[in-house]
Amino acid sequence: MSTPAAKPDATTTPSPGPSPALLEADHLEMYFPVQSGAVIARRRGWVHAVDDVSLSLQEGETLGVVGESGCGKTTLIRTLIRLLKPTGGTIRFRGEDITGARRKQMTHVRQQMQMVFQDPHASLNPRKRVGQILRTPLMLRGVPKGEIEPEARRLLERVGLGPEHLGRFPHEFSGGQRQRIGIARALAMEPRLILLDEPVSALDVSIQAQVINLLDELQDDFGLSYVLVAHDLAVVRHVSDRIAVMYLGKVMELSPAEELYVKPRHPYTRALLNAVPIPDPRENRARQREVISGEPPSPIDPPAGCRFNTRCPRASDLCSRVEPPLTEYANGHLAACHHPFNTSPTELEGARRSDASPIAAGADLPQALAYAPPGADG
Repeated sequence: MSTPAAKPDATTTPSPGPSPALLEADHLEMYFPVQSGAVIARRRGWVHAVDDVSLSLQEGETLGVVGESGCGKTTLIRTLIRLLKPTGGTIRFRGEDITGARRKQMTHVRQQMQMVFQDPHASLNPRKRVGQILRTPLMLRGVPKGEIEPEARRLLERVGLGPEHLGRFPHEFSGGQRQRIGIARALAMEPRLILLDEPVSALDVSIQAQVINLLDELQDDFGLSYVLVAHDLAVVRHVSDRIAVMYLGKVMELSPAEELYVKPRHPYTRALLNAVPIPDPRENRARQREVISGEPPSPIDPPAGCRFNTRCPRASDLCSRVEPPLTEYANGHLAACHHPFNTSPTELEGARRSDASPIAAGADLPQALAYAPPGADG
């Protein structure tokens, strides 16, 4: 006869479980209809801007999203903040499903989720002074009338501008200063999460560093979480905890930031890293570049199997037939590739299929590197 299990001591404090993610996207899709016909519009297809993407973001974390122009990274964050209503999948913010949330439900969510846009000139109302731009979110937050002006001054000073700038119009500022105003406007709502759509791509290199350093300081001071979209891998490296690489609406690789640069597994990630210039001119000239040939396929009619197979130097017949699952290796490194780089047989044995894998992906994980075209070592 088995002995009944002992009851836990009432004084014993149970160990806390894993903290829930701040933001989650499960199999998220954002398709845009393609219509033809001048009189009677007929849908002839869909643009697969975001196609079965699963991501999560923890409190205080920075997730970088990189990829070529047109890969869907901007559409992804606009969908996450519900500026666009997704055509499929689920979005959860602090455990709350906001996928189909109505305007009233999104009001309190958007107070905690703010966005900084790519073009600081277009995102600021040219007819309003800076003071008016900052007062509106402060009023929406419920700041008492007598405290709005001091709070606006404090926000400007926090982003590196002075109180004298409150009476100026956006066109009187440089690009970097306008972006600081956009950041101050986002901070006015006291958010927990800020989505950054290429916030430094329109700025000079020296100004880029200043804005990136400012974002880093604000994250520490306010406990913020970021989703940072960029096409420059050098920018996201210094501020991201993890980096997701997108191609044609799909996540190709998701990895801790430093590991991605040292040990890229997907051929597309490796090609992107090879395109980053090295500061030393001699070393930059001496290295052997891997150039991706061809143009990206149309997002209206994406190729079967792996989206990257039409341009991949390692592509096999399997790649054109079966979509690879997101395989999870050690340290939480995910890669969707049948023939990954920098992967030992021991790592392949310990790999598993990630729950973030697309629904249509195949079940088989990468095996020992049986397929290795000439020159594709690693």
